[in-house]
Amino acid sequence: MSAKILVVEDEPIIALDIQRQLTQLGYTVVAVADCATLALEAVDRWHPDLALMDIRLRGDQNGIEAAAQIHQQHDVPIVFLTAHADAATVQQVKTVCPYGYIVKPFEKHDLVTAIEVALNRYQAERLTQAALAKEKELHKLKSDFIAIVSHEFRNPLSAILLSLDLLQRNQSQLTVAKTQSLLQRARGAADRIKHLLQDVLTTATAEAGKLQCNPTPIDVVAFCRQIVDELQLDHDIADTAQSMIVLSHAKAPDDRDSLVNLDKHLLHHILTNLLSNAIKYSPHGGNVQLRVRHTSEAISFQVQDCGIGIPQHDLLHLFERFHRAENARAIPGTGLGLAIVKQCVDLQGGTIDVQSTVDVGTTFTVTLPLG
Repeated sequence: MSAKILVVEDEPIIALDIQRQLTQLGYTVVAVADCATLALEAVDRWHPDLALMDIRLRGDQNGIEAAAQIHQQHDVPIVFLTAHADAATVQQVKTVCPYGYIVKPFEKHDLVTAIEVALNRYQAERLTQAALAKEKELHKLKSDFIAIVSHEFRNPLSAILLSLDLLQRNQSQLTVAKTQSLLQRARGAADRIKHLLQDVLTTATAEAGKLQCNPTPIDVVAFCRQIVDELQLDHDIADTAQSMIVLSHAKAPDDRDSLVNLDKHLLHHILTNLLSNAIKYSPHGGNVQLRVRHTSEAISFQVQDCGIGIPQHDLLHLFERFHRAENARAIPGTGLGLAIVKQCVDLQGGTIDVQSTVDVGTTFTVTLPLG
């Protein structure tokens, strides 16, 4: 695809000659302007890859002032094409950081060289800026990751150590019920660490580009029932609010069985995170519904709770790593779970929808295609 070039020149004959030469060289001239106002309008409309700018222009602004405005408002490289080559003019031109400077009269090969060098330099700078921005983002991600994960590890580890210390120092004086309570607290904290490690490893795998989708036939109802039983046991042992997970399955009209092609590891991440969140963010208990709806073209998993809900302004950032809803910050968590869910859904070509009302509850619906 040929580069799009804007020509800014106040002499009509010279402008037409430059346009002709550029066209012959394979470039696309998107517009010709003879003043700063028309130049800015052309940049707004055509978004050129480069602007050839004369210094003397019609109107109140010269080419240097026009270039400064374009540089401030748009990301377009400027190459000056002018008869002015005195030291004072060159010094002024430097203030707008041009990508090239050609003195009239010029040869065709000089024009091509200046344009290609400017375009290549511009592209290299954009790539460098993108790489620096990515590096900055990764550095922040790493810092946030270490801070949040270390904090989340510290709390359950402290709970385990405290429980073991009490058991060790007061073993002969503790009742069976108190001993059982301390063991349950330690087990619940250990489960939190286990789930945290799973999220950390999954996030690291996804960052390395190694999280893949490998579908195999699975009995989806049996698979869901196993996850429900595991989570229910974990939360009962942890002595949390008594939330019951209720599983229901709606078959396709053709009475299709529950054996489907899905990636069981990705599905496990999806359901475990959504169901764990539903329980965790339902501090007053209540049933958590897991509804599986199976059609000939897709399968959907709906997780509904009666918990604290999600504020509307948090919904836009819900699947960003480390983002936590404003009303959930007092509840332990890393903000990784829903980001992992979104990645696992995307890898399977699915969609995820969320409906939520504060103090009423939240419903997540994951739909995965069956191909």
